[in-house]
Amino acid sequence: MAEKKFEKKHENKQQFEAQDAFEERVIEIARVSKVVKGGRRFRFRVTVVVGDKNGTIGMGVGKANAVPDAMRKASERARKDLRQVHLSSTTIPHESLGKVAGAKVFLKPASAGTGVIAAGGVRAVLELAGIRDILTKSMGSANVLNVVMATFGALDGLRSPALEAARRGKRVEDLMPFWERRKQHA
Repeated sequence: MAEKKFEKKHENKQQFEAQDAFEERVIEIARVSKVVKGGRRFRFRVTVVVGDKNGTIGMGVGKANAVPDAMRKASERARKDLRQVHLSSTTIPHESLGKVAGAKVFLKPASAGTGVIAAGGVRAVLELAGIRDILTKSMGSANVLNVVMATFGALDGLRSPALEAARRGKRVEDLMPFWERRKQHA
């Protein structure tokens, strides 16, 4: 009887892992404090980003007295906050700027083979989104949490080439980056 229960639990765990196609990255583990009457209360803040490397990403922040609990909370919140990113093959369809507090992140599409030119939290977010060719510039504040949130803001500002072409009354090919248009004419 006990063996059946163990097998059933093990099967459920395998089914959950197979169903969850998201990769998870811990961006930051910070010790934060709250000043109270008797001194300082320390807790841990963990920032986690999840993504399927196919245009779906999410971010979560968890706080707890212990790091594992904070990581679990952050992971759960990241999976609840999933959003879709508009991609154009291996890059983004157009330039975008994201601003959060003092942090600004500028994203610029790049031709195939360029790679991800980014560092830290920005690189992790872009790789989990499935973007393989992009140029970035982080300006202003270097606060990791704000930079990651600004990256999400920039990615949320991206529009689908098809929708944008319809809005402007142009063809989709006219809105593609110059290296894509060059391939079509050759």
